[in-house]
Amino acid sequence: MPHLALPALASYLRSHGVPVIQRDLNIEVYEAILTERYLEQGLARLRQDFGAHGDRRPARRPLPPRDKVQWALASGPRLAAQVEAAVNVVRSPAFLDGDRGEHAFQTIAQSLELVSLPHFPSSLQLTTYIPPTYVDRSRSLLQAVRDPQRNIFLDIFRQGIVRDIARERPDIVGISIPTMGQMLAAMTLAFLIKEAGLPCHVTVGGPHISMLREQLPKVQAIFDLIDSAVLFDGEEPLLRLAEALDSDGDLSKVPSLIYKDGQQIRTIPYGEPQKVTDLPMPDFDGLPIGRYLTPAPVLPLLTARGCYHGKCAFCNVGYGGFNAYRQLPAQRIVEQMLAVKQAYGVQHIFFADEAISPRNLRDMSALLEAQGSPVHWCGCVRFEKALSAELLQSMARGGCRMLLFGLETASEPIIQRMVKGTERATMGRVLDQGAAAGIWNHTFFFFGFPGETIDNAQETVNFVYEHKLGIHSASVGTFLLERYAPAYLSPEKYGITHIVHDPNRDLAIYFDYRVKEGLDEKTADLVASRLVDVLPAKRYGHFYVNDVYRFLYASHLHQQGRRLPPWLLPEQGQT
Repeated sequence: MPHLALPALASYLRSHGVPVIQRDLNIEVYEAILTERYLEQGLARLRQDFGAHGDRRPARRPLPPRDKVQWALASGPRLAAQVEAAVNVVRSPAFLDGDRGEHAFQTIAQSLELVSLPHFPSSLQLTTYIPPTYVDRSRSLLQAVRDPQRNIFLDIFRQGIVRDIARERPDIVGISIPTMGQMLAAMTLAFLIKEAGLPCHVTVGGPHISMLREQLPKVQAIFDLIDSAVLFDGEEPLLRLAEALDSDGDLSKVPSLIYKDGQQIRTIPYGEPQKVTDLPMPDFDGLPIGRYLTPAPVLPLLTARGCYHGKCAFCNVGYGGFNAYRQLPAQRIVEQMLAVKQAYGVQHIFFADEAISPRNLRDMSALLEAQGSPVHWCGCVRFEKALSAELLQSMARGGCRMLLFGLETASEPIIQRMVKGTERATMGRVLDQGAAAGIWNHTFFFFGFPGETIDNAQETVNFVYEHKLGIHSASVGTFLLERYAPAYLSPEKYGITHIVHDPNRDLAIYFDYRVKEGLDEKTADLVASRLVDVLPAKRYGHFYVNDVYRFLYASHLHQQGRRLPPWLLPEQGQT
């Protein structure tokens, strides 16, 4: 599934007469790697470095484990011969056939493990990328973008996107960086553009850049790779940037921009939040809709920007800036869903909201049901009292196949401490009634919020077992102290006695901390890992790897009239 940033920005710029080429380098990297030729090249490099039997140890450090290299050398020819067929299976309904889909998924996962070994300790996986160094340290990041040994993106970008940029000669190259995990790839592309001397303005944006807005001006070396950074909503700043570069080049008139002016880094004040009702529908033209690694295409949309609750102590919604909640009316949302279906033949919509409001859930569902429920959809919602059994049934009839809930904790004292605004009784009722309506419930919860005790954590564990028939999948983690979250901005209010600010981590967005009482980070990790260790194994685990696969699996089960399997119960036929 593509990230929504590109089609949203492309649509706005195109509506103002700015031509745009949009490229999703996430899928392009996987397409470049998951080929017989690339795997054979990876094997050749392993043989060159480690010998035919993996018993040679090069002088460079760090090195992958010997047994991993030997596994890759032994399994590599088989994986190279099978990987392209596996990609075809994942892109087809055959992925939803348990045995075929599982085999294809494992072939791809092992192929990615193999091609990562020459770049160890880098690890490229289907759902994440683990960089070879700390990308929250500018010195390490700037070294890694130039490192041909450990940076898997250098050769791929040189042979692909950089050549295309040289041929197409755009005036601006905009790079969206939604997460820290994409920081190295993004800065590698920027480095290669500058290295090639291409005459274009390189700008970066996205949530991760907005979170680094105070740090970037202090790291002047970053601006050897980029020309500017766009903060928060990017539509209007990008348009003004294009206009400025097309006229007198005066960037001081561009809102929400950080740029280098001579030897000085300047930050232009933020513009007003864009009214979501004034924005055109996202434009996916130019994206490879049918080439994503999913058995059916899934496209993202939004019902709103911001969060209508916006108070959770662990969340940095708005990234420390404005959290102006802006909502589309249900009629507009449904019109967009139907337009996407007609234009791209897509029957699955993933709403990328922080949380869809109960009013829109009610009105959307009624409108969609009246039109015969033409699409399947899912999205994040809060445990609200307004989610009655009747509304959940209406949502299911209107095409809702999965809901993602931020459960976080089921301990009432910690719910209050988090300023979560939910109630344990409501959470349990909504899960049970949603499951009864035929909706797949996915929950997120974590351990270690400051002040949480082992007894509080046990309350959460007890709750999920009490409602095991209403939970179909879950993401379990531990508390992360994130820049601009209320717990970071007012640590003493939440029992945090010390935040560790390492000066070497000058691009950090997560921080170590000390608490006055309750679980420390190590104990919280132990609680989470112990829970995960006792979970029943799933015969076809590939259906649970990410939200898109879960969504499509839930839709598939609904179409077949099959029951939704509870997360905490062994599957039929298993013990």
